[in-house]
Amino acid sequence: MLSYLLRRLLGVVPVLVAVSIFVFGFVRLLPGDPARLMAGPEASEADVAAIRHDLSLDQPIWEQYGRYARGLLTGDLGRSSRTRQPVATEIGARFMPTLWLTIFAMAWATVAGMTTGVLSGVKRGRWQDQAAMVLAVSGISFPSFWLGLLLIDLFSVRLGWLPTGGYGTWQHFVLPSLTLGVAVAAVLARFTRSAFVEVASEDFVRTARAKGVPERLVILRHTLRNALLPVITMTGLQFGFLLGGAVVVETVFAWPGLGRLLVDSVSYRDYPVIQAEIMLFSLEFVLINLGVDLIYAVINPEIRFR
Repeated sequence: MLSYLLRRLLGVVPVLVAVSIFVFGFVRLLPGDPARLMAGPEASEADVAAIRHDLSLDQPIWEQYGRYARGLLTGDLGRSSRTRQPVATEIGARFMPTLWLTIFAMAWATVAGMTTGVLSGVKRGRWQDQAAMVLAVSGISFPSFWLGLLLIDLFSVRLGWLPTGGYGTWQHFVLPSLTLGVAVAAVLARFTRSAFVEVASEDFVRTARAKGVPERLVILRHTLRNALLPVITMTGLQFGFLLGGAVVVETVFAWPGLGRLLVDSVSYRDYPVIQAEIMLFSLEFVLINLGVDLIYAVINPEIRFR
């Protein structure tokens, strides 16, 4: 198991190097001059040049990348060109709200999605199956910003049950987590149903029924257990998407998380913050995929030797 983990960790290094090069180049392709934005429209060219020098934007591109790469290796992410605060401090203050929002959204979405998928697979071809799949397709089709505004209008404006936005009590988590988790629950429901139906048609499941194994055990021990591997993969990917893709939901609900920070940073062309956030999202995906691979290795030991 340890050698398998080391092999997987070694494979992470070139991925992160490639991502760092891509992120560094992509950010500098964004239209707009951060020095001009900081100086203001009335500033002289000399003032803009001074700010550009202060941000090291007047140096050759390879020297800028070298400084950026050294900072990544030493944990120095630089300072925000907008607030002049350390980037690590800016991100650290926003990370936990995004993480907790993602955990709440994934918790209910995973339970609801997998339960719906299993029930749909058990009732395959019946009205329960059709109703569940209609709900799943609807959940995937609803734009998150539209759903968020709809929930705000219903539960906050009309009924007055929940706050319209912000961060603080458990009530602030309800609407954003519902909005963020609807699409995930729909995807997991469809994916779980597909995996469940595929495994249910295997010979060993029919053999278990022929031997008189109770239907509950056939569903839980034989069918669902063998259908979990692809579902675990999809769950891990969805968790990574939520950690890095809650930009719209955080903006709608004025949530002080990483997504909203990214929107603000792009508006001001705050290169250090944008680079650090995208690298953080990439690292999250890599670590989540690594965790999924380790779970695979625990469930199916043959994977360790591949």
